[in-house]
Order: sequence, then C-alpha cells, then structure tokens
Amino acid sequence: MQSIFGTDGIRGRFNEEITYSLAYKIGYALGLNLKNNNPILIGRDTRISGDILLLGITKGINAGGKKFINLGICPTPAIPYLIKKEKLSSGIMISASHNPPEYNGIKIFDHNGQKITENFENKIQKVVEELNQNISVPSQGITLKEDKDLMNIYKEGLIETMGSESLSGMKIILDTCYGSATTCAKNIFQTLGADVRVINNSKNGLKINMNCGSTNLEPLKKALRESPADLGFSFDGDADRVIGVDSEGNVLDGDHILFLWGRELMEQKILTNNLLISTQMANLGFENAWNKIGGILHRTDVGDKYVHNAIKEKKAVLGGEQSGHILSKINDFSGDGILTALQISKYCKKKNITLNDWLKSSFDPFPQKLTNIKLDFNINKINPKIKILIDQTIENFQAIYSDNCRVYIRPSGTEPLIRVLVEAKNQKKVNLLSSEITNKLFLEINKIINKK
Repeated sequence: MQSIFGTDGIRGRFNEEITYSLAYKIGYALGLNLKNNNPILIGRDTRISGDILLLGITKGINAGGKKFINLGICPTPAIPYLIKKEKLSSGIMISASHNPPEYNGIKIFDHNGQKITENFENKIQKVVEELNQNISVPSQGITLKEDKDLMNIYKEGLIETMGSESLSGMKIILDTCYGSATTCAKNIFQTLGADVRVINNSKNGLKINMNCGSTNLEPLKKALRESPADLGFSFDGDADRVIGVDSEGNVLDGDHILFLWGRELMEQKILTNNLLISTQMANLGFENAWNKIGGILHRTDVGDKYVHNAIKEKKAVLGGEQSGHILSKINDFSGDGILTALQISKYCKKKNITLNDWLKSSFDPFPQKLTNIKLDFNINKINPKIKILIDQTIENFQAIYSDNCRVYIRPSGTEPLIRVLVEAKNQKKVNLLSSEITNKLFLEINKIINKK
C-alpha cells in the first residue's frame, strides 16, 4: 500500500480516496499511538462530507482508547493554536483547503501544534494497513456537541495580536469563500472597529472554493468596484491562506505580503539575517527586489511543511508561499489567513496609508504563467517505476527550457495535476513557452502511461 499522506496531510475525493472507513482507521491509529491522554481536538471546514468523516474519526479515536473535543467548523489554524493553548494531546482538521467541494482531507497536528513528522505518519500508515477490513458507516448517525468556548479563545488570541491598534475608520471587504472564515472573520474585524462588508459568507459546503476565495479574486474585485473600500481580503476554504486586493483591483499575493511585511520587520531590525523563506514558485521580481534592499531569499520545495522546516533550520521569523500561505513568528509559524489580513490592515492603519500606497512601494513582478496539466491519475499514487520515468521527463523539460526562462514543473501533492510555471521578462515569451511546454509534456506523459 502506497503512503496515504501527501504534501499536506491526507487528501482526495470523498468516497474514493477519502472514506468513512479510512477516517475511522486514522482516528483509531492516532488514539493507539498517542501516549498523552489529554483530549484530541477536531475541527472541519464546511464541506458536506465533513460530518461523516468527523463521525468516523471520533469513533476511531474512542476505539483507540482516547477522548476528543469537537470544535465544529473552524479555520485550520485554530487547531494548532488551541492545542498549545489548552495543552491538548493532538489535533485533526478535516479539510481539503483550496480544493473543490468534492474533495476532502485530514490534517494531523502533534501536541506542539505542528504537523506530524514523517516518522509519525508511518506509524499511522502501519495501523491503517493492518486494519485491512472495510469499516461500514453506522446506520444511525449521532450529533456531536461543539465546544463554542474554545472558538472564542482563538478569536481573542487573534485580536490580541493587534496590541492597542484598532481598525476604526477602515472600510474592508472580506470574501470568506463559503468556508471556515465564515465562522469568525467578520466578527473579528468588526470587534477591532472596522466597517466590514462580507461576500460569500454562508457555510455552504457545496460552494466552498467555487469561483470565489483566494483562487478566484473576481468576486472580491467586483465588490470593491461596486462598493469602494480601503482594502479587501479573500480567504481559501479553511482560512489558512489569504490574498489581498486594493481599491483599484491590484493584487497583494503571498510574494507581495512577504516583501512588504519583511521590509517592515527589516526596518525594525527583528528579521534574522534579513532572511525570508519562500518556495520555487516565488516571483523572480520579488527575489531581485528583496536582494536589492539587502535581503536574502531562501527557496524551498512547494508546500508549507517545507517552508516551516526551512524556517526552523535557518531560525527565520517570516516565510510563506505565493498562494498566500504565510508563516509568522507571531503565532509560532502556523499559517493563518485571518492573522495575516489583520497584520496587513494594522500596518496600513499605523502608517496612515492605503493598501494601494503600500503596493506602489513594492516590486514589479516578472510575467508568470501557471498552467495545470490535468491527468486521469495522481502521480504520487501510481506505480513507482512509472513515476520515476515521469519525474525524469519533468527534469529533462526543466533543463531544456531553463536557458530561455525560469521553468518550474511539479506534480500536485493533492490533485491529479502537473503544475507548470513559466517566468520571463516578456509576457509574449511566457505565453508561447508555456503553451509549448505544457503541450509537449502532456504528450510525453501519455506516451509513458500508454507503454506501461
């Protein structure tokens, strides 16, 4: 059996890769392997499959001899924050993050609020493999009580990060993406004094991430055109990512957030070695601008766990991804879209500037194009020999084309996709090369698959 874990926990289509039976086994495995007898905290996003997976996990945990606390619908970062705050043994978030509604996933955190290690993943995997029977869904469902008090503790923690700074006088629009941010984002910003308008704010698991949120900014841009505001923020399904948009429709992505926030920390002399951590997806314009002001950018593989590992290794205080997943020392490097949005708002209010003003002092990004090659299979779950051939083909393509531009090709860790990033100084060149690379790579992969 191949590993059930990908780059960010376990993820797949509900009732295909992610089932009630698997959820039960994971809960059971976690219960067996935890030495700490304190409860396990469980949260989920709004996906309609969340209830059945929650039932499976909790029944498994009980069978493994442990107790749990059900947080209900919540942002993913609430789980690691509350684990540490309440000294819990572990935590689980049921979410597929930015993926479409038909997907779901399971993220597991240890007693420190960190993603579990590969060694612990292997222990979970071993138990799942040993329980090779299919666990049936109970004929009668049960309603699990939610702990509302803990959510209030999380919200209070976010508000405390603002210190004495209020957001009074600021007009802000939030796109909560029909997901986890619907539980608290509006309330937090209002408590801090902001004039808040919210779009896509119902807990609708059928619409989560669909034509909205951090992966589709058009609804937020439209809302800003119709009702001008100082700034807007768009979250993903589980609220660990955020993308900003200013009053003129300009985008504040993860690269811009890192550059602007990093520069503030550099001026305050609290940025270790003027170092920022990002990934291979980071824009070259960002890297050049950061180097120009005396900064160092360290690139990792794509995935917040790689960013987190590099932050720990190099003792950095800020890192993240172009997608808007930002890891800050403020909350012990747990990616939190709401926290990031608050800090951006705080800086703008403190300096008495608009987000547009702040962006103007940022950098000019190089033209980039990210194209997804859709596959009928997940590369990470196919025959290892076939995967090696595909990996070699990807490496060859990167080597061939890297003389003319920056090319970064990677299989998605969570979806049946290959992502192709092409970056150059000229948009026309980017478009031509992107089309050429994706078409040729698609044909080569099909040749490999058809020969198997």
